[in-house]
Formats: sequence, C-alpha cells, structure tokens
Amino acid sequence: MPQTLDLLKSMTTVVADTGDFETLAAYSPQDATTNPSLILKALQKSEYGGVLDDAIRSVGESSASGEEKIDLIIDHLLIGFGVKILEIVPGRVSTEVDARLSFDTEATVSKARELIALYEAAGIRRERILIKIASTWEGIRAAEVLQKEGIRCNMTLLFSLAQAVACAEAGAQLISPFVGRILDWFKANTDESYDRSNDPGVASVKEIYTYYKKFGHETEVMGASFRNIGEILELAGCDLLTISPNLLEELQGMDETVERKLDPEAAHKADIARLDVSEKSFRWLMNEDAMATEKLAQGIRVFGQDMVKVREIVAKRLG
Repeated sequence: MPQTLDLLKSMTTVVADTGDFETLAAYSPQDATTNPSLILKALQKSEYGGVLDDAIRSVGESSASGEEKIDLIIDHLLIGFGVKILEIVPGRVSTEVDARLSFDTEATVSKARELIALYEAAGIRRERILIKIASTWEGIRAAEVLQKEGIRCNMTLLFSLAQAVACAEAGAQLISPFVGRILDWFKANTDESYDRSNDPGVASVKEIYTYYKKFGHETEVMGASFRNIGEILELAGCDLLTISPNLLEELQGMDETVERKLDPEAAHKADIARLDVSEKSFRWLMNEDAMATEKLAQGIRVFGQDMVKVREIVAKRLG
C-alpha cells in the first residue's frame, strides 16, 4: 500500500520547510523553503559551520566593514544555503528578505535584486528562486515591481483573504498562508476546542484557494506552518504544502488513505463575490481582523529578532 506521503504527493506538491540538508535528502520534496528562524537553527549545528565559512570567504577582501560587511556575509550565507538546497531538490528554493524591511518597499526591492544577482552569479537561474517577502501593503507593492522583472515572489506571513487577494492582484508567484499560527491565535483567544473539522487555519486556506480558482488567479497557494497531520490532510489538493521535518517523518510512516479536499472545479462553482483590496480597503480589512494584524506583527518581530541573532553569530565568527 502506498505511504500517506506518497499519496499526498500525487495531488499536492510537497515542499520541505527546513534548511537541513539531510532532511531534504530523506523525504525527496519538490521544493524547499527557508526563513531566518530556520537558518538560525541550522547555524547552531556544527555541520553547517562550513556554509558560514564559505560566505565569509566569498566576501573576502571586500572594502566593506562593520555592519555593511555583515550584511554582505549574510547575503552570501543565504545564497550558500539556497545553492546547496538546490543540489538536492529538483524545483525551487525560497530565500527570505530581512523582515526588518517589511515596511520599506524600495529597500525590499533592492535587497531582492541583490539576492537574485548573487544566485545568478552562482549559476542558478532566477526561475528556481522564490524571494520571500512579508505580506504587508509595502511588501506586496515590492512584489508587484519584482514580478515584472522576472523575480518570483513567495508572500509569507499571510493570515487573511485580504492579504491573499492583494498578493494575487499584484501578480505574486506564490503565497504561504500560515495555518498553524492562525490556530494558535484562536486557541489563545477563544474558549472553543478545535480539531481538523473546524480548524480556522485550514478554513482560511480553503477560502483563499476557492477565491483564487473562482476568479482565475494564477498565484500558487502553499499552505504553511502546520501544527498536526490533520491540518495537512484536510488541505490535500492544495497547490503546494510546505511541511516541517517532524511532520514529514510522521506522514512517511503512515499508510492512511488520502482524500482530495481541495478541487479547482468545485471552487470554480463557488458563489462568492470579489473583494476590494485598494490600499484604503486593505488597511481597513486588516485593522478589523485582530488575528491577522497581531500574527503579522508578531511574525515580523520574530523573524527580525532571529535575523539579529544570525548577525551576532556572523559578528562573533569575524572576531
């Protein structure tokens, strides 16, 4: 009997949510995603020290010094992880722009261009790279510029339909709605109990998927941030699902039948209205959605803090 993971792969593109090379080799995902937290976690393992050493050597005798030199090393570090990941996965890798740029459109565009240039200098085609950008209004505007230049964007820290629709209308390649973090918020702020049948994170992705297929948006939907296997199986049929190593291992050890839950033909028949996501409407809809506002802000803070910790590791290595 086929394993549950293989059945899931037959209807959804499975992506590994890790910067760990051994995990990637073990589960044969199509793509891989990284973020500052995952890079930080990898750097704390001795076997990945060489990636940082290579990044430092790449900067070499650059005239840059201080914070500017650390910036350059971190860019090379991110690309170093990405290049090694692409030696393992056949598809794409997502590399994240510093979350501290989340409210600066111009700086986000500039950093994305720099990252793509480094990938291309390393011989990697831009079609294999997704630049991860937080789904703020400013981040979405940056994606709109970058997509027109052939720089494909993965819009992360996404918690609402308003964010999803704005990303699609900007032409983003892919969005990553965060299933588990939505569930976390509802568990902390309501007295209800949740399972796979009423999980609010799952419901959010289903709503976004249905909207996209109904109105012909080509932006890919990649469910992310899962807390349990039930959430994953409830989204079977989604364009992509990015899954952490512990849940990949659990899926690989299961032989449960997988039923398609998301279907483009059914979504196309849905009776739903278009959503206005002009800037005024977007900001109001976000303001009215406490969960999306709080989780977006929290996610930016955490990724920003973890990038600061990565910088501290680099500074310490430099002596």
